Amino acid sequence: MLYLDNNHLQTIGLCWKELEIRIVEALRLIDSGDYAQPIKPYLRYGNPANRIIAMPAYVGGTVQAAGLKWIASFPGNTLSGLPRAHSVLLLNKVDTGVPYAILNSPLPSVARTVAVSAVMLRHYLQARPAEGRIRVGIIGFGPVGQHHYDMCGKLFGECIDEVLIYDIRGAKLGTHVIDEADADYRGHTRFAESWQELYSSCNVIITCTVSDHRYIDQPPLAGSLLLDVSLRDYKVSALEQIQGIVVDDWDEVCRENTDIELLHLERGLAKDDTCSLADVVCRDALGKYTEDESILFCPMGMAVFDIATAAYWVEKAQSLGIGLDLGIA
Repeated sequence: MLYLDNNHLQTIGLCWKELEIRIVEALRLIDSGDYAQPIKPYLRYGNPANRIIAMPAYVGGTVQAAGLKWIASFPGNTLSGLPRAHSVLLLNKVDTGVPYAILNSPLPSVARTVAVSAVMLRHYLQARPAEGRIRVGIIGFGPVGQHHYDMCGKLFGECIDEVLIYDIRGAKLGTHVIDEADADYRGHTRFAESWQELYSSCNVIITCTVSDHRYIDQPPLAGSLLLDVSLRDYKVSALEQIQGIVVDDWDEVCRENTDIELLHLERGLAKDDTCSLADVVCRDALGKYTEDESILFCPMGMAVFDIATAAYWVEKAQSLGIGLDLGIA
């Protein structure tokens, strides 16, 4: 059995384009039906804000992987300097069920989340060729926000006029991911004094917070893309005029107090009122919206994506001779 810790994964590095391609491949397999993904259960005890989630899935096609992500999310950790999320990934051979790899998966988990955003952002830009320029606003600059910043620069830097960042805990230009960014991209980066300043001037908004309450109460700029990564930042008043709503999986995301569930309960939003990310990739679903209509994307996080990208990390590790052989038959 192969074990990959964070040092192994950092050595492999992040190739956003390859990860984006793997997510697209997984979406096409989802669309074809060549996958399995039960609804993930949430384990809660003690503080109801904390949860540990089991995420099993099988991915067919050329990926051929099955496995489980076991991820703990404890929002209060950030107050004591600990990461909010901790996770491990286990992969099984699809024909025998034999476990063959374990990944210490905070980095793969973040990378999967960001790669899904990359797919959505690319299709948003393709649906609006007349515009071609974006101003990116990132609310929350922890690990997820920082990796979104990195991805946007490396995949879409030529389209970005400015990046604004706001974090309630404070953020500054000395942040590692900014220091290592391309000089031109770094030169287009600045910090906002408030989320309102950022929100009122950017047409791509990426929320990456651990907020325990909804605070965004204003509609976005016309034609904006809202990448609602943290899922619980928007009040209904900010979203009630948005008609373009995309989810990764309706049954997963319409629960657990997400913004989609809020719209379902308070606005009567139904599955048929939304489209899936597979619809966006496989059927150009964004093409039906005009350039002044805003798009909301709410990704709950699909186990299929975790297993597909975990298989990618293992393939890279094996090709590079990276990892620890645990010697378990």
